[in-house]
Amino acid sequence: MPNFKQVLSKMLEAPLRMTEALRRRLSRGYYHARLSGMLLGRLPSSAVVAGSVYVFGTGNIHIGENLLLEPHVHLETQGMGWIVLGRDVVLSSGVHIVAMEGVSIGDGSMIGEFSSVRDANHVRAADGSLRDGDHEAKPIRIGKQVWIGRGVAVLRGVTIGDNATVGANAVVTKDVPAGATVAGIPARVITKSARTK
Repeated sequence: MPNFKQVLSKMLEAPLRMTEALRRRLSRGYYHARLSGMLLGRLPSSAVVAGSVYVFGTGNIHIGENLLLEPHVHLETQGMGWIVLGRDVVLSSGVHIVAMEGVSIGDGSMIGEFSSVRDANHVRAADGSLRDGDHEAKPIRIGKQVWIGRGVAVLRGVTIGDNATVGANAVVTKDVPAGATVAGIPARVITKSARTK
């Protein structure tokens, strides 16, 4: 026969689950509203914002339906720079995307934790500090259904083709063919795939 603690625990189980679900829903609503106020573009109601997202610069960011943003994502646009995130994109915790010119991420692509996508490099001036120097920017284009592993750095001017995979901790300095898997520093093709749809 169950004791008092077991009975009480069973009675409280459902209300506690409901309370936790309500807390999650309310916090996601708060984070969604907070992010919406920082963007020039519209944040679709279907976007899931699971924690604090930091927006710096102009806020020239356009977001597709069903986006999932994990906590501590950093999105930055400077000058005329823009960021476009397609439908069903997932940005995991700690992802940094910085655009001085432009970064686009295609439908269904996923970027792993603590990855960095930056379309500009600092330029060293002969007679000034690095901090006050200029930037060289070239757009980054990431195709559809691309999987970028944890800790990857994608550098300026790179295009990653549809259905490509980038291994964890890779540094992508050159274009990645559609359907290919790349890994390493600098990233090199380790397998090719005929699947490019």
